[in-house]
Amino acid sequence: MSSSDEDDNERIPISQRPEWSDVEPVPQDDGPHPVVSIAYRDEFRETMDYFRAVYLADERSRRALDLTTEAIEMNPGNYTIWHFRRLVLEALNVDLLEERNFVDQIAKGNSKNYQIWHHRRWVAEKLGPEAASKEHEFTRRILACDAKNYHAWSHRQWVLQALGGWENELDYCQKLIEEDVFNNSAWNQRYFVITRSPLHGGLETMRNSEIDYTIEAILAHPQNESPWRYLRGLFKGDISLLVSDNRVCEVCLKVLKSNQSYTFALSQLLDLLCYGFQPSSELKGAVEALRDSRSDLADANLATTICSILETADPMRLNYWTWRRSNLPSQVC
Repeated sequence: MSSSDEDDNERIPISQRPEWSDVEPVPQDDGPHPVVSIAYRDEFRETMDYFRAVYLADERSRRALDLTTEAIEMNPGNYTIWHFRRLVLEALNVDLLEERNFVDQIAKGNSKNYQIWHHRRWVAEKLGPEAASKEHEFTRRILACDAKNYHAWSHRQWVLQALGGWENELDYCQKLIEEDVFNNSAWNQRYFVITRSPLHGGLETMRNSEIDYTIEAILAHPQNESPWRYLRGLFKGDISLLVSDNRVCEVCLKVLKSNQSYTFALSQLLDLLCYGFQPSSELKGAVEALRDSRSDLADANLATTICSILETADPMRLNYWTWRRSNLPSQVC
């Protein structure tokens, strides 16, 4: 016999509990001729019938709170139950540390449930800044199992901005990237930290060291799109600086000459050319070495050559590169 079967056997029906003897359950109204009747389990049907009764009566009592616990354990995705639970919690002035423990348990098997995360934020907001460390610990546990859990990242960013805890966040991002350099969520969080944290001075202060860090990651894995995107983000709002910083074209050149995956290097170089970058003869030669012997490229400029190479090297985005080739600025090299 499974543990769930044992729980069902031990459960006392609500209709047989003395504390509920004064409540008339409210059945679900599916109309006289439901098209498809859902085969609810008896325990679930009864629980929801009693929940509708207390909800319609707006009964904010301890038994109502206990009933929402049972209902959530049966269906943690029901928004109305979570909403009513918050009303009851406020009315009873319940210890929210206990409520946080309850959410911990429910989240173990439902880490992508919107209602749980919304409720978790409500609890953390009520508890205030002293709850920050526990919230960071909570999201770390979730991310250890699912490194790209959108809900956990969103909650973590909210906690940082609303409750604090910036002190170790950059180190945390560093750890995740070291564990998996392809973790685009960790790269995104790193960018969030350097641009939003009150401790690091902002993007302009961090840009120089971050460029060196990112280039090192690119050279280790040039086929990894995340650091290429991150590098571009470091120049957000300052295209002239992107074009003039020699480290950007130099990393493109190193990748092109390494005979490794060069798709993102060519893509970055193409953008530089469209922004007015003047390539060196060495860079031109590195690109020329990658093209095939087709006659239609014999007199092509560098940007056109790059687009043609990418049409073959990146067939998934063939139409995009063809479009780029036909829409190059007239003054591009």
